[in-house]
Amino acid sequence: MAFEIITDSSANLSREMVKEIGVRVMSLSFFLGEEEHYSFSMEEDFDYATFYNRLRNKEHVKTSLINAERFEAAYEEILNDGKDVLAIIMSSGISGTYQSAKIAADNIREKYPDRQIIVVDSLAASIGQGLLVYYAAQMKNEGKSLEETADWLYKNRLNLVHQFTVDDLFFLKRGGRLSGGVAIIGTVLQIKPVLHVDDEGHLINLEKVKGRKKSLNRIVELMKDNIVNPEEQILAICHGDCIEDAEYLAKKVRECYPVKDIIINMLDPAVGAHSGPGTIALFYLGNKR
Repeated sequence: MAFEIITDSSANLSREMVKEIGVRVMSLSFFLGEEEHYSFSMEEDFDYATFYNRLRNKEHVKTSLINAERFEAAYEEILNDGKDVLAIIMSSGISGTYQSAKIAADNIREKYPDRQIIVVDSLAASIGQGLLVYYAAQMKNEGKSLEETADWLYKNRLNLVHQFTVDDLFFLKRGGRLSGGVAIIGTVLQIKPVLHVDDEGHLINLEKVKGRKKSLNRIVELMKDNIVNPEEQILAICHGDCIEDAEYLAKKVRECYPVKDIIINMLDPAVGAHSGPGTIALFYLGNKR
């Protein structure tokens, strides 16, 4: 039976990519003060520059997951259209959105006992999740079944490498990932953490590097013994309103590896609120995370 792929806006897919691969995106929301915003729309552009400038001014942002009721409504719409559902959701180690998607599927299966709803915990974030969605959509468009596509995701999700660095330690401190003292010392000494997402989908510190350029170069160095078949891969870079650094990273990657292509997107606001302006993240398929 035909199926439709659904994901959340953490996947950081552009409207052009969404149209190209034919997936449905549900938007996460966030609050700046009392104002609620949605980070993805197929109709309206999002003002990223203003958002990140407000973050630079240390305005408080509260993010909100997608609740089970919204997932149920989306599933029903797809099922009533005669299709099954493959939901690829941001890491359960970062957000409760996966749990909402799973609860919604469990609730609705009683109403549609002969239909399939598969909810995959991507164990990924940002366009790392988006790359998994992209590959799944390619498989679907090549005629692969729902089961074959989901099986590929389960077998390959832990090969989707996330490597990133942040420019302002305030946001990691606010999120409880750094103590206040470490953040102050790190800021004074210009220490930049190089982080990744582990096999449980949590953000983990790999090492600390002194200086912004060194942290970007280190991300490229870490690819050396890990990336697989670079000439066949589309890599992705997300940035928190720092396009020059994103382009520098892409240039360094191309100098070192014969990659097929590199996508550069602005970091989704619901994720960028926690990592801050100046975040740079690189995603690719490797031997391991």
